[in-house]
Amino acid sequence: MKEAATVESAGSPPAAPFDYVAETYDQTFTFTLIGWAQRQAVWRELDRIFQPGQRILELNCGTGVDALHLGGRGVEVLACDVAPRMIEVARRRLSARSTRARVEFRVLATEQMRALRNERPFDGAFSNFAGLNCVADLESVARDLAPLLRPGATALLCLAGRFVAWEIAWYLARGNPAKALRRFRRGAVRGRLADGVSVPVYYHGVRKVARLFSPGFRLRRWKGVGLLVPPSYLERQAGKFPRLFRLLAGADRLLAGVPGLRALADHLLLEFERA
Repeated sequence: MKEAATVESAGSPPAAPFDYVAETYDQTFTFTLIGWAQRQAVWRELDRIFQPGQRILELNCGTGVDALHLGGRGVEVLACDVAPRMIEVARRRLSARSTRARVEFRVLATEQMRALRNERPFDGAFSNFAGLNCVADLESVARDLAPLLRPGATALLCLAGRFVAWEIAWYLARGNPAKALRRFRRGAVRGRLADGVSVPVYYHGVRKVARLFSPGFRLRRWKGVGLLVPPSYLERQAGKFPRLFRLLAGADRLLAGVPGLRALADHLLLEFERA
């Protein structure tokens, strides 16, 4: 999750909460066993949907890993994030590439995407790993996003799930029912980023997200990401059993779209069509 507007910290904080973790985000998530397995699952869908020559808008792009993956395939990407230091890391990653990609990184909050209304329509949009869970008003996001996309364009949105089997079982087994059931609470849940720094996180069911994104978008299909692969805070445990982890990751590919099971995943990948 990479969007937020609230900081809980003493002193003079960076411009956005995720600035605090910009330099360590890839080491603590992107290039971990769990982070990479979940990202690969998202990339399989990105590669299926977005084709070379298309122009795509990415919301809450973080350190730019997804944008550069698409750019390396010939997709033009405008990648935006509210956190300036995340954008700095993304731009450094772009500069370090041996081949140039048609990717532009811009400091822009999701809630301010109306600033893009004078640009030519995008062929699609995506948001990865729960950035939209840190936005209080998803209905406004949908309303602002729709005019930026051409009719029939795809918006691929990866949000944190609400009924995560791994999380419920893990924390109940450790006698922490409050944490096991935190995603069922109404309103915002505080998500800790670093000491003294947290963000509001909102968990939604698929039906609610589909309703909030209508009538500008129609939910075409959805699947789970991280059904048998556990949430990222279990990285240490996953590293102890690499062979088992690979089996779970392989099984995820088979089960991620199964009705009933897919709702129990760590993240939900929703494919919307612009009406």
